[in-house]
Amino acid sequence: MESGFEARGQFVGKIQVGSRAAGEPGQNDSPAKLRVLVVEDDPDDVELELHALRKAGFATDPETIRTREEFQQKLSKNRYDIVLADYRLPGWNGMETVEMLRKEGMDVPVILVSGALGELKAVECIKEGAADYVLKDHLVRLPECVRRAIREKKLRDENRQTHAELTRSNRDLEQFAYVASHDLQEPLRMVATYTQLLAERYKGKLDESADKYIEYAVDGALRMQALVQDLLTFSRVGRGGVELKVVEVSDVVRITAKNLQASIEESRAQLRYELLPTLVGDPMLLQQLFQNLIGNAIKFHGPDAPMIRIAAETNGTDWVFSIRDNGIGIAPEHSEIVFEIFKRLHTHAEYAGSGIGLSICKKIVEQHGGRIWVESTPGEGCNFRFTLPCREKTGDLRSRR
Repeated sequence: MESGFEARGQFVGKIQVGSRAAGEPGQNDSPAKLRVLVVEDDPDDVELELHALRKAGFATDPETIRTREEFQQKLSKNRYDIVLADYRLPGWNGMETVEMLRKEGMDVPVILVSGALGELKAVECIKEGAADYVLKDHLVRLPECVRRAIREKKLRDENRQTHAELTRSNRDLEQFAYVASHDLQEPLRMVATYTQLLAERYKGKLDESADKYIEYAVDGALRMQALVQDLLTFSRVGRGGVELKVVEVSDVVRITAKNLQASIEESRAQLRYELLPTLVGDPMLLQQLFQNLIGNAIKFHGPDAPMIRIAAETNGTDWVFSIRDNGIGIAPEHSEIVFEIFKRLHTHAEYAGSGIGLSICKKIVEQHGGRIWVESTPGEGCNFRFTLPCREKTGDLRSRR
């Protein structure tokens, strides 16, 4: 079936599939030469590899080295599109080039070229970072391996750029949220104060409609004030980086229970927890995490007094925490959106709040390298579960900004 596009010129989104690799001939331009570093001790093999590339239409700018020291010197002075490395060299092997590039923070595809390399060894080398491998008696495969390696490198570069732009955008949004919420606090405080004074001074002195309007204004101002304060809290989470310390989670829960003592007594809540682990994290952020989750369990209780159970178990790499309650529960279709900022499942008349608390929890958990989710059935309570990595030393995770 005919198509309006040639196979090698089709586009998927913004990523060109099968686009011309560096050094390949174009119709209307003079392509840049493919910068090739050949790690090989046999001049004949070098010529055969370069001949295979030239025969396939590559314009090459090759350099050849034999020793580990020469390779290190070349990396410090030049940039390359591809490295073709013999797997077996006197005193070292081609896979060492992968590790040396990694240490230098350089993303250059390495294709192993070998006289004999078993399938198991080849798969192991690719798992360790080699882009591909080619046998010396089958160099006809080399051009396609080079094309594929360069395409994959281009995709990685685009992904890194997209990730950097997204990170920058998120940072700008957090800065905007911080500045906006910080600067809004003072005028909102004045609005809330003076509307409350109006309510106190003129309640009953005007008509019934005026009293109602003033009541609405006071309620709206106080809710907006609480919303801005919560937004400021959200924007502050992790702004100074995650301050890592050894944390006794049992101590965190004890402090949280003291902070929530009034709510616990008023609701007749029971808080039970097992011996919880010691881990590495930011103690203030973890306290905020547990306070939000336990506070929610108290707020959204059912007809019975709240019963909250906290437990943790390890799966070898993470601690998996569970905060289970007997509250009103969450419908399965809402199990993900509850973690989105400003998402509320109930009206203000039913339950107070701004819809930011669980967003803060998600942000804290993710900044510690974990994830959070909820398991629930309406009317049967919630089980909020989250992971925190098992770390014995603060050096296992650098402070994040």
